[in-house]
Order: sequence, then structure tokens, then C-alpha cells
Amino acid sequence: MDNKTLSIVSYITVIGWLISYFSSKDNLSKSSLVIYHQKQSLGLAVVGIAYGLISRILIMFVPAIGIIFSLVSLLLFVLMIIGIVNAANEVQKPLPIIGKTFEDKFSFIK
Repeated sequence: MDNKTLSIVSYITVIGWLISYFSSKDNLSKSSLVIYHQKQSLGLAVVGIAYGLISRILIMFVPAIGIIFSLVSLLLFVLMIIGIVNAANEVQKPLPIIGKTFEDKFSFIK
């Protein structure tokens, strides 16, 4: 797979991220585009998983706030689409709201 495809695939679930990571790990010419989008998509996945766990616990106690949590889930989906569009356009642009946080994290991605 080329670098653009690996960048796009990294946003499609955690399994897609793993495919992207291990496919690009063997590639000696791993580009900064792939590294950048792998960090962004892993950050988005971490936020999504943490959000899912917290929201399920809170909804057990206060079911009425489920609608609010549904809107936040939609926001996470929109962030994923924005990341895919950025990767398809080969742009290293951080995701809105959470992207700047993950630009210098995950040092194991090289």
C-alpha cells in the first residue's frame, strides 16, 4: 500500500490502525504523512474508547443524559471523517478540538 492509503486506513477502526501500523513498519521509506495520521487516529481511538466507557457508566445512573452522549458520539464520527479527508488530501492538519494534543504523543510510532 502507498502512504496515502495507509494514512486513510489508519482512521478506520482500531483494526485499520493496526493494519496501517504493521504495513508501514516494514516500509523503509515510511513517510511523515503516515506517522502523523497514525498518531492522530490513535489519539481519536483512545478518546473514543475512554468516552465510551465513561458514557456507559454515567448512563447507567442517569439515563436521561443519553441524548447528549449520542451527540458527542456523532462529533467523534465527524472527527474521523475530517481525518480521512485530511489523509486523502495528503495534508498534515490536526483534528479539530483534540488533534493538537496528540501531535507529540505516541513516540513509539516512528
